[in-house]
Amino acid sequence: MPRGHYSLHDPHDHTPLGEEHFHCAPGPSGWRYVSQRTAPSGEPTGSVDLALDELGRPIRLELHARDWQIRAAAIDGVTWVRTDPTGTHATEDNAPAHAFTGTSPAFLVATTRLLRLTPASPATRVRLVAFTDPVLAPRTLDQSWALLKSEAHTTDNGPLIVDEYQVTALDTGEQHAIHISGDVVLSAPGLELENLESPPSTFA
Repeated sequence: MPRGHYSLHDPHDHTPLGEEHFHCAPGPSGWRYVSQRTAPSGEPTGSVDLALDELGRPIRLELHARDWQIRAAAIDGVTWVRTDPTGTHATEDNAPAHAFTGTSPAFLVATTRLLRLTPASPATRVRLVAFTDPVLAPRTLDQSWALLKSEAHTTDNGPLIVDEYQVTALDTGEQHAIHISGDVVLSAPGLELENLESPPSTFA
């Protein structure tokens, strides 16, 4: 079970945004990721609990940011309930999308599990609902994902397979690279893996 923490920063000006302490693991029905998020001061700012089925579909998502909350799943596309800080209002919504995304590294791993790309695969379009900080406002976006290459790197624990993806925002054409090994993001815009206590999990 990989356990560690990421540092989060603004991808444009590199302003520190805090840390995300996580653990994750594949299981008989899919994959689960749980994390706690903190501000640069160490103050708790939220949490992520994401469970995928064996096909990579989000069967349960629970997000907390400050006092905002999202509960969501892949139902009729994707469906979510967003609750305000007072807890007195909850709004339900739905979108014809494939999955969810946001600032957590969990969503990058989840998208790769959903798409199951190989280096021979063509670039694949995916529609996602993003929950944006700090109030978890939903926004539907389209991306194109391509797996450029998979390389084996020698480590003390044996070879580590690193996948390099190219992700394109279809509304702006902006492209960026993401490096993932198993269920751990090694590098991506806005985050760095700072500590990992055990090797990434491998998927069948």
